[in-house]
Amino acid sequence: MIPLFRSRLLYPALLILLVSLACGQSASLFPSPTYTPEASIFESGRTAYGFFPTPPEVSLDSVFATYKAMGQHADVALVQENIPWADFAEGVDVESQKITDMKNAQTLALANNLDSIYVVDPLNGFNRREFSGLPVEWNGANFSTPEVRKAYLNFTLRILREFKPRYLGLASEINTYAEAHPEDFENFLSLYRETYAAIKAESPETKVFVTFQWEQMNSIAGFDTSGVPYQIKWEQIEIFEPQLDLWVISSYPFIAFKSGSDIPADYYAPLLTRTDKPLAVAEGGFVSRETKNISGKPQDQVDYLNAIHTQLGDRLDFWIYLLLDDLNENSYASFFRKQGMGKADIETFGFFVNVGLREKDGTPKPALQTWDSFHADIP
Repeated sequence: MIPLFRSRLLYPALLILLVSLACGQSASLFPSPTYTPEASIFESGRTAYGFFPTPPEVSLDSVFATYKAMGQHADVALVQENIPWADFAEGVDVESQKITDMKNAQTLALANNLDSIYVVDPLNGFNRREFSGLPVEWNGANFSTPEVRKAYLNFTLRILREFKPRYLGLASEINTYAEAHPEDFENFLSLYRETYAAIKAESPETKVFVTFQWEQMNSIAGFDTSGVPYQIKWEQIEIFEPQLDLWVISSYPFIAFKSGSDIPADYYAPLLTRTDKPLAVAEGGFVSRETKNISGKPQDQVDYLNAIHTQLGDRLDFWIYLLLDDLNENSYASFFRKQGMGKADIETFGFFVNVGLREKDGTPKPALQTWDSFHADIP
C-alpha cells in the first residue's frame, strides 16, 4: 500500500548535502567557470533540460562527478533552497553561509556548462504541510507572521541580486500546503504578490512562478485529498494570475499508475488549452524497479518521458527530471539520521531512490537515451 506521503512527494534536491560537504572548503577547490552568459540555453529559444544536482553517494567526490555527468546530459541545475529564517529576518545584505554555499554550487554548475534555475522553498521538502527550519522561538508561525514574511522576501531578493536568475520560483508544490492549511493560504498569496512586485521592480525580465503537484491537482491515488479524480483543480493555479509568468508542475505518476504505459494519452494535455503561457516541469520521474511495493521497470521510465514529451514538449520552457543517478539509500539514511531527520521522512525518501536515469554506478538505463534524444532535438 502506497502511503499518502503526508500531502507531499519528496524533493531530494538535497543541496543541503552539498552545503554540508562544501562548508568550510576554499573556493579554490572548485574549478573556475568556463561558461559564458552568451552561451546560455536561455538565449537559444529551446527547452532547457536539467536535474536536481543530487549525487548517488554522500561524498564530495560524488558531488563533483554528478555535476560533470549533468554537463553531458543537461543544460541546467535546479537549485531549490530552504530559507535561513533567522539570518534573513534581519535584512537582505546579511552574511549567510547559505549564500556562500550557493555560490560554490553555482561555480560547479558553470564549470560544467550548466545554467541554474532557482526555487525559494519555505516548506519541508519531505512534508509540504509544514515549514522547514523555523527558529524554535518562532513556534506557531505561519505566512502572516512578520518575521516569516520579512525573511521570505529578503532571501528572495538576495538570490535575485546575487545570481540574477532567468527563472525564479517562490514555492514548491504550493497546492499541497493550500489544501492542508486553507486558513493560511491567503497569507501566502499576499506575500507572493508582494514578492512578485518587488522582483519585477528590480528585474522585469526575471520569470517568476510557483510549482503545483499535478497528481494532487488531479486528486488521484496516494494523496489525502477530497477532490474528484481527474477533475483538475484549476483554481489552485489560476488564483495566482496574473502574477504568474509560466505554469510549472511536478509529476510522479508512479504513485497513481502501475506502469508508464498506463499514463493517459491526455494526462498532461489539458494544460495546453487552459493557458497560453509557457509551461515547465520542475521535478518528476518514474521508478525503474520495484521500490517499497511500488512496481516499476526500465520501460516505465521511457513511457513516462514520452508521455511528457508527446503531450507538452513544444510548450516547455524547461524540464527538470529529478535524478540523473539512483541513490544509495543506506548512505543517505545514515547521513539523514546524523542530521536528526525523523524516521517518517527517511522512509518517504526511500520511495525515490530508483528514479534515476542511470544506476548508482553510472550505468545508463534505457530512458537515458530517450532523454538525450529530446535534449539533442533528435527526432
